[in-house]
Amino acid sequence: MPAQLPAVTVVGLGPMGRAMAGTLLDHAVPVTVFNRTASRADAAVAAGARRAITAKDALDAADLVIVSLTHYRAMYDLLESAADRLAGKVLVNLSSGTPREAERAAAWAVRHGAEFLTGGIMVPATLVGDDTAYAFYSGPREVLDRWSDTLALLARPEYVGADPGLALLWYQALLDLFMTTLVGTSHAAALMKSAGVQAETFLPYASDLLAQMPFFLDGAAEEIDRREYPDVGASLAMMAAGIDHIATTSEDAQIDSRLPAAVRDLYRRALDLGFGGHGSGSVYEAIVAPAQPARGVA
Repeated sequence: MPAQLPAVTVVGLGPMGRAMAGTLLDHAVPVTVFNRTASRADAAVAAGARRAITAKDALDAADLVIVSLTHYRAMYDLLESAADRLAGKVLVNLSSGTPREAERAAAWAVRHGAEFLTGGIMVPATLVGDDTAYAFYSGPREVLDRWSDTLALLARPEYVGADPGLALLWYQALLDLFMTTLVGTSHAAALMKSAGVQAETFLPYASDLLAQMPFFLDGAAEEIDRREYPDVGASLAMMAAGIDHIATTSEDAQIDSRLPAAVRDLYRRALDLGFGGHGSGSVYEAIVAPAQPARGVA
Protein backbone atom coordinates (compact mmCIF):
# COMPACT_ATOMS: atom_id res chain seq x y z
CA MET A 1 0.00 0.00 0.00
CA PRO A 2 1.45 3.43 -0.94
CA ALA A 3 2.43 5.72 1.90
CA GLN A 4 -0.09 8.37 2.86
CA LEU A 5 0.72 11.82 1.55
CA PRO A 6 1.32 14.61 4.09
CA ALA A 7 -1.51 16.77 5.38
CA VAL A 8 -2.66 19.84 3.46
CA THR A 9 -4.52 22.96 4.47
CA VAL A 10 -6.80 24.55 1.86
CA VAL A 11 -7.57 28.23 2.43
CA GLY A 12 -10.55 29.50 0.46
CA LEU A 13 -13.60 27.42 -0.37
CA GLY A 14 -15.09 28.90 -3.47
CA PRO A 15 -15.77 26.46 -6.32
CA MET A 16 -12.06 25.92 -7.00
CA GLY A 17 -11.08 25.52 -3.35
CA ARG A 18 -13.92 23.07 -2.73
CA ALA A 19 -12.90 21.07 -5.79
CA MET A 20 -9.29 20.90 -4.64
CA ALA A 21 -10.21 19.88 -1.10
CA GLY A 22 -12.54 17.21 -2.46
CA THR A 23 -9.91 15.83 -4.83
CA LEU A 24 -7.32 15.61 -2.07
CA LEU A 25 -9.82 13.86 0.20
CA ASP A 26 -10.60 11.40 -2.59
CA HIS A 27 -6.91 10.42 -2.49
CA ALA A 28 -6.92 9.98 1.29
CA VAL A 29 -4.89 13.13 1.94
CA PRO A 30 -5.60 14.59 5.41
CA VAL A 31 -7.17 17.99 4.68
CA THR A 32 -7.89 20.98 6.89
CA VAL A 33 -10.10 23.70 5.41
CA PHE A 34 -10.41 27.35 6.33
CA ASN A 35 -12.76 29.96 4.92
CA ARG A 36 -13.96 33.38 6.02
CA THR A 37 -17.59 32.21 5.66
CA ALA A 38 -17.48 29.10 7.83
CA SER A 39 -20.55 27.47 6.28
CA ARG A 40 -18.70 27.03 2.99
CA ALA A 41 -16.60 24.39 4.72
CA ASP A 42 -19.61 22.23 5.60
CA ALA A 43 -19.47 19.98 2.52
CA ALA A 44 -15.72 19.40 2.84
CA VAL A 45 -16.08 18.61 6.55
CA ALA A 46 -18.90 16.18 5.77
CA ALA A 47 -16.54 14.49 3.29
CA GLY A 48 -13.84 14.08 5.93
CA ALA A 49 -11.95 17.37 6.14
CA ARG A 50 -11.11 19.07 9.41
CA ARG A 51 -12.50 22.58 9.92
CA ALA A 52 -10.05 25.25 11.09
CA ILE A 53 -11.69 27.93 13.19
CA THR A 54 -8.86 30.47 13.01
CA ALA A 55 -6.02 31.29 10.65
CA LYS A 56 -3.53 30.10 13.27
CA ASP A 57 -5.35 26.78 13.48
CA ALA A 58 -5.27 26.49 9.68
CA LEU A 59 -1.54 27.18 9.41
CA ASP A 60 -0.64 24.91 12.32
CA ALA A 61 -2.50 21.98 10.74
CA ALA A 62 -0.15 21.32 7.80
CA ASP A 63 3.18 22.23 6.28
CA LEU A 64 1.62 22.68 2.83
CA VAL A 65 -0.96 25.46 2.62
CA ILE A 66 -2.87 25.86 -0.65
CA VAL A 67 -4.54 29.24 -1.08
CA SER A 68 -7.45 29.60 -3.50
CA LEU A 69 -9.09 33.00 -3.21
CA THR A 70 -10.69 35.54 -5.51
CA HIS A 71 -7.66 37.83 -5.37
CA TYR A 72 -4.31 38.19 -3.65
CA ARG A 73 -5.49 40.87 -1.22
CA ALA A 74 -7.72 38.27 0.43
CA MET A 75 -4.66 36.18 1.34
CA TYR A 76 -3.33 38.98 3.52
CA ASP A 77 -6.79 39.65 4.96
CA LEU A 78 -7.08 36.01 6.07
CA LEU A 79 -3.51 35.15 7.07
CA GLU A 80 -1.84 38.38 8.22
CA SER A 81 -3.09 37.91 11.77
CA ALA A 82 -1.32 34.54 11.91
CA ALA A 83 1.86 35.53 10.07
CA ASP A 84 3.94 34.37 13.02
CA ARG A 85 2.81 30.79 12.19
CA LEU A 86 4.16 30.92 8.62
CA ALA A 87 7.75 29.96 9.44
CA GLY A 88 8.62 26.61 7.89
CA LYS A 89 5.42 26.44 5.83
CA VAL A 90 5.01 26.21 2.07
CA LEU A 91 2.40 28.58 0.67
CA VAL A 92 1.04 27.66 -2.76
CA ASN A 93 -1.14 30.49 -3.99
CA LEU A 94 -3.51 29.44 -6.77
CA SER A 95 -5.55 32.64 -6.60
CA SER A 96 -6.07 34.90 -9.58
CA GLY A 97 -3.88 37.98 -9.66
CA THR A 98 -1.11 39.79 -11.47
CA PRO A 99 2.58 38.88 -11.73
CA ARG A 100 3.51 41.87 -9.57
CA GLU A 101 1.06 40.79 -6.90
CA ALA A 102 2.65 37.33 -6.90
CA GLU A 103 6.12 38.82 -6.54
CA ARG A 104 5.02 40.92 -3.57
CA ALA A 105 3.28 37.92 -2.00
CA ALA A 106 6.40 35.79 -2.36
CA ALA A 107 8.49 38.47 -0.66
CA TRP A 108 5.91 38.72 2.15
CA ALA A 109 5.95 34.96 2.69
CA VAL A 110 9.74 34.78 2.72
CA ARG A 111 9.94 37.63 5.25
CA HIS A 112 7.84 35.47 7.55
CA GLY A 113 9.98 32.38 7.04
CA ALA A 114 7.79 30.55 4.52
CA GLU A 115 8.51 29.21 1.06
CA PHE A 116 6.21 30.35 -1.73
CA LEU A 117 4.98 28.97 -5.03
CA THR A 118 2.76 30.84 -7.43
CA GLY A 119 0.27 28.71 -9.31
CA GLY A 120 -2.18 29.17 -12.14
CA ILE A 121 -4.55 26.26 -12.65
CA MET A 122 -5.76 26.10 -16.25
CA VAL A 123 -9.06 24.24 -15.92
CA PRO A 124 -12.42 25.04 -14.33
CA ALA A 125 -13.29 23.61 -10.94
CA THR A 126 -15.21 20.73 -12.52
CA LEU A 127 -12.00 19.41 -14.11
CA VAL A 128 -9.70 19.60 -11.08
CA GLY A 129 -8.05 16.19 -10.76
CA ASP A 130 -8.86 15.24 -14.35
CA ASP A 131 -6.14 13.86 -16.62
CA THR A 132 -6.51 16.96 -18.81
CA ALA A 133 -5.87 19.38 -15.94
CA TYR A 134 -2.59 21.24 -15.67
CA ALA A 135 -1.27 24.17 -13.67
CA PHE A 136 1.63 26.55 -14.15
CA TYR A 137 3.99 26.97 -11.20
CA SER A 138 6.83 29.39 -10.56
CA GLY A 139 9.15 29.95 -7.65
CA PRO A 140 11.86 27.68 -6.21
CA ARG A 141 12.04 24.50 -8.30
CA GLU A 142 13.09 22.40 -5.34
CA VAL A 143 9.92 23.36 -3.47
CA LEU A 144 7.73 22.24 -6.36
CA ASP A 145 9.70 19.00 -6.65
CA ARG A 146 9.26 18.33 -2.95
CA TRP A 147 5.47 18.68 -3.15
CA SER A 148 4.83 17.55 -6.70
CA ASP A 149 3.21 14.24 -5.68
CA THR A 150 0.50 16.12 -3.79
CA LEU A 151 0.04 18.96 -6.28
CA ALA A 152 -0.15 16.51 -9.18
CA LEU A 153 -3.36 15.12 -7.68
CA LEU A 154 -5.00 18.44 -8.58
CA ALA A 155 -3.41 19.08 -11.97
CA ARG A 156 -0.24 18.24 -13.87
CA PRO A 157 2.47 20.65 -12.64
CA GLU A 158 4.12 22.72 -15.37
CA TYR A 159 7.17 24.57 -14.02
CA VAL A 160 7.84 27.85 -15.85
CA GLY A 161 10.65 29.47 -13.89
CA ALA A 162 12.01 30.85 -10.64
CA ASP A 163 10.43 34.31 -10.91
CA PRO A 164 7.29 34.19 -8.74
CA GLY A 165 5.36 36.24 -11.30
CA LEU A 166 5.89 33.89 -14.24
CA ALA A 167 3.12 31.42 -13.46
CA LEU A 168 0.54 34.20 -13.41
CA LEU A 169 1.97 35.68 -16.60
CA TRP A 170 1.39 32.35 -18.35
CA TYR A 171 -2.05 32.12 -16.72
CA GLN A 172 -3.06 35.62 -17.79
CA ALA A 173 -1.71 35.18 -21.32
CA LEU A 174 -3.86 32.11 -21.90
CA LEU A 175 -6.88 33.74 -20.26
CA ASP A 176 -6.29 36.72 -22.56
CA LEU A 177 -6.70 34.39 -25.51
CA PHE A 178 -9.63 32.57 -23.90
CA MET A 179 -11.61 35.65 -22.91
CA THR A 180 -11.11 37.56 -26.14
CA THR A 181 -12.26 34.45 -28.02
CA LEU A 182 -15.42 34.22 -25.89
CA VAL A 183 -16.16 37.92 -26.33
CA GLY A 184 -15.47 37.68 -30.06
CA THR A 185 -17.89 34.77 -30.29
CA SER A 186 -20.59 36.74 -28.47
CA HIS A 187 -20.00 39.75 -30.71
CA ALA A 188 -20.24 37.64 -33.87
CA ALA A 189 -23.45 36.05 -32.58
CA ALA A 190 -24.90 39.51 -31.88
CA LEU A 191 -24.03 40.55 -35.42
CA MET A 192 -25.95 37.58 -36.80
CA LYS A 193 -28.87 38.06 -34.41
CA SER A 194 -29.25 41.59 -35.75
CA ALA A 195 -30.38 39.94 -39.00
CA GLY A 196 -32.60 37.40 -37.25
CA VAL A 197 -30.16 34.47 -37.42
CA GLN A 198 -30.30 32.46 -34.19
CA ALA A 199 -27.12 31.67 -32.30
CA GLU A 200 -27.85 27.94 -32.50
CA THR A 201 -27.74 28.26 -36.29
CA PHE A 202 -24.57 30.34 -36.36
CA LEU A 203 -22.39 28.87 -33.61
CA PRO A 204 -21.68 25.51 -35.30
CA TYR A 205 -19.89 27.49 -38.00
CA ALA A 206 -17.99 29.39 -35.32
CA SER A 207 -16.87 26.05 -33.87
CA ASP A 208 -15.67 24.95 -37.30
CA LEU A 209 -13.64 28.15 -37.66
CA LEU A 210 -12.06 27.77 -34.22
CA ALA A 211 -11.12 24.19 -35.08
CA GLN A 212 -9.08 25.61 -37.98
CA MET A 213 -7.02 27.92 -35.74
CA PRO A 214 -3.96 25.62 -35.60
CA PHE A 215 -3.64 26.15 -39.36
CA PHE A 216 -3.68 29.92 -38.95
CA LEU A 217 -1.25 29.77 -36.02
CA ASP A 218 1.24 27.59 -37.88
CA GLY A 219 4.41 29.64 -38.19
CA ALA A 220 3.16 32.45 -35.94
CA ALA A 221 5.69 31.70 -33.20
CA GLU A 222 8.62 31.91 -35.61
CA GLU A 223 7.29 35.15 -37.12
CA ILE A 224 6.86 36.80 -33.73
CA ASP A 225 10.18 35.60 -32.31
CA ARG A 226 12.07 36.67 -35.46
CA ARG A 227 9.90 39.75 -35.97
CA GLU A 228 9.71 38.88 -39.64
CA TYR A 229 6.30 38.67 -41.33
CA PRO A 230 6.28 37.35 -44.88
CA ASP A 231 3.13 38.00 -46.90
CA VAL A 232 1.81 34.56 -47.83
CA GLY A 233 -1.54 35.71 -49.12
CA ALA A 234 -2.92 37.66 -46.16
CA SER A 235 -1.15 41.00 -45.99
CA LEU A 236 -1.69 43.33 -43.09
CA ALA A 237 -3.26 45.88 -45.45
CA MET A 238 -5.82 43.30 -46.59
CA MET A 239 -6.69 42.32 -43.03
CA ALA A 240 -6.98 45.98 -42.04
CA ALA A 241 -9.57 46.49 -44.76
CA GLY A 242 -11.47 43.44 -43.51
CA ILE A 243 -11.67 44.58 -39.90
CA ASP A 244 -12.76 48.03 -41.06
CA HIS A 245 -15.72 46.39 -42.79
CA ILE A 246 -16.57 44.45 -39.61
CA ALA A 247 -16.54 47.62 -37.50
CA THR A 248 -18.75 49.45 -40.00
CA THR A 249 -21.15 46.51 -40.26
CA SER A 250 -21.42 46.44 -36.46
CA GLU A 251 -22.30 50.12 -36.40
CA ASP A 252 -24.89 49.61 -39.12
CA ALA A 253 -26.37 46.72 -37.12
CA GLN A 254 -26.60 49.01 -34.08
CA ILE A 255 -24.64 46.71 -31.82
CA ASP A 256 -21.62 47.67 -29.74
CA SER A 257 -18.74 48.17 -32.17
CA ARG A 258 -15.95 48.80 -29.65
CA LEU A 259 -14.43 45.33 -30.01
CA PRO A 260 -13.86 45.46 -33.79
CA ALA A 261 -12.96 49.14 -33.48
CA ALA A 262 -10.18 48.27 -31.03
CA VAL A 263 -8.85 45.61 -33.42
CA ARG A 264 -9.16 48.05 -36.32
CA ASP A 265 -7.11 50.61 -34.39
CA LEU A 266 -4.28 48.10 -33.93
CA TYR A 267 -4.22 47.30 -37.64
CA ARG A 268 -4.25 50.99 -38.51
CA ARG A 269 -1.37 51.59 -36.16
CA ALA A 270 0.59 48.77 -37.78
CA LEU A 271 -0.11 50.39 -41.16
CA ASP A 272 1.21 53.69 -39.82
CA LEU A 273 4.34 51.88 -38.64
CA GLY A 274 5.00 50.74 -42.20
CA PHE A 275 3.86 47.11 -42.14
CA GLY A 276 1.12 47.25 -44.76
CA GLY A 277 2.99 45.04 -47.21
CA HIS A 278 3.98 42.51 -44.56
CA GLY A 279 2.02 39.49 -43.40
CA SER A 280 -0.94 39.96 -41.09
CA GLY A 281 1.10 38.77 -38.12
CA SER A 282 2.89 42.12 -38.17
CA VAL A 283 0.00 43.54 -36.13
CA TYR A 284 2.15 42.28 -33.24
CA GLU A 285 4.36 45.32 -33.83
CA ALA A 286 1.47 47.66 -33.06
CA ILE A 287 0.87 45.84 -29.78
CA VAL A 288 4.47 46.05 -28.55
CA ALA A 289 5.33 49.44 -30.07
CA PRO A 290 4.94 51.43 -26.80
CA ALA A 291 7.75 49.41 -25.20
CA GLN A 292 9.74 48.37 -28.27
CA PRO A 293 9.71 50.79 -31.22
CA ALA A 294 8.91 48.92 -34.43
CA ARG A 295 11.47 48.53 -37.19
CA GLY A 296 9.17 47.92 -40.14
CA VAL A 297 9.57 49.11 -43.68
CA ALA A 298 6.82 49.72 -46.19
